Amino acid sequence: MYNSALLTDLYELTMMQGYFYKQNNPDVIFEMFFRRNPFSGGYSVFAGLEDLLKRLEQLSFKKEDIEYLRKTGVFREDFLNYLKDFSFSGDLYAMDEGTIAFPSEPLIAVKANLMEAQLIESMLLNTVNYQTLVATKAARIYTASGGGNIMEFGLRRAQGIDGALSASRAAFIGGAAATSNTLAGQKFGIPVTGTMAHSWVMSFESELEAFRKYADLYPDKVILLIDTYDTLGSGLENAIIVGKELKKKGLNFGVRLDSGDLQYLSEKVRARLNEAGLNDAMIAVSNDLNEHIVRQLLRDEAPIDSWGVGTQLVTGGEDSSLTGVYKMVARQQNGSMIPTIKLSNNPEKTTNPGFKQVYRFFDGNDSPLADLMTFYEDRLSAEKSYKFIHPMYRYKSFKSYDHASVKPLLKKCIDSGKICCDLPELSEIRENVISDVSKLDRTFKRLINPHIYKVSLSEGLADLKFRMLDEKSENGGN
Repeated sequence: MYNSALLTDLYELTMMQGYFYKQNNPDVIFEMFFRRNPFSGGYSVFAGLEDLLKRLEQLSFKKEDIEYLRKTGVFREDFLNYLKDFSFSGDLYAMDEGTIAFPSEPLIAVKANLMEAQLIESMLLNTVNYQTLVATKAARIYTASGGGNIMEFGLRRAQGIDGALSASRAAFIGGAAATSNTLAGQKFGIPVTGTMAHSWVMSFESELEAFRKYADLYPDKVILLIDTYDTLGSGLENAIIVGKELKKKGLNFGVRLDSGDLQYLSEKVRARLNEAGLNDAMIAVSNDLNEHIVRQLLRDEAPIDSWGVGTQLVTGGEDSSLTGVYKMVARQQNGSMIPTIKLSNNPEKTTNPGFKQVYRFFDGNDSPLADLMTFYEDRLSAEKSYKFIHPMYRYKSFKSYDHASVKPLLKKCIDSGKICCDLPELSEIRENVISDVSKLDRTFKRLINPHIYKVSLSEGLADLKFRMLDEKSENGGN
């Protein structure tokens, strides 16, 4: 983990220096949200919070950092002296890590002075955007597999060392059961797993000898890679020989397919294993899997027990980044915090002003119905009905009548620079994600053309937003 405050874009530092010398450093509120779900999906899984909180609590400029900035010739001495004692002293509010989240609603709110809030933007987005992307991908794959055994095999294809570690952590949150990344296993307590390499098979005089040697070394964890030479020929038949030898010792084994038509091969392998009396032998597959391939194999009843997913999981596959942004929503003026709004010719890029809370409405089965953004100080009750107003079109609205419970999602996680919330075990976050995704209506979990979950504005927040839009339009943005 990189704790240096230099993990930021240069313009964040030049803006800081500008605020420093122009004495423009009011208290502000920034919010982090994303504009669309990745993978054309119906939901996202918020991840990366614990890493972010720890980085903020330890944020500082080391002596060598100050010296590096001095050598750039961009920064003046008074500002560099200020950075020597810098630490983050603001407050941070966030949804629980692992919360199912949707576009436009704040995942994180930061209350700090402008210089501090500006500095952390890039690091915050880097941490949350990537892990949320991977956790969401993992949840989609886990759901597509019907709650199957997903193994994350992405280390060699991930974006560098930190990317690989973050990916392993986020994939576990999203539903992966284990990782091949040993360092991630040590660092995060994630179960580690692995099979054998093609090079192992190729290093012995015969495939059968390679299988026997492997089974002798790891008798309780025998997964034989059968596609080095001839999957349905020597590979499968030699695996059956070793499997029968293990069975006599009271041990089970499995085979792994890493190439070819996984539907066809898994069916042929399953039939031959059963014919040989090895009905309990498992079949693991890999080979550039994603949620669509997994779903298709499952629907076609391919006899697969375990899924090894690498590249498509840790890189995001067809969608390589989350559209997370970090925008100012309020600033101090004359001793009071006033809302701010960013205008855009694209309505979806116009921000929602003010410090906000997100309330989730549930039905009697604890399934989410819709989310309502309100002022943070608002208190909502399950006994009342509320009007939900579209964030972009004030004429579009509906009322909630059928909800059974209401829950606020944002809570304080950092108070004056110090972590003030519990940090649950990764396994607990994973269990909550699996449970919460299972409670989503199936229409939101469709891989193609999912139903759009409604995130709306309260009446008070909508009145503020559209009033500010009217005023800005009348005054030409001033």
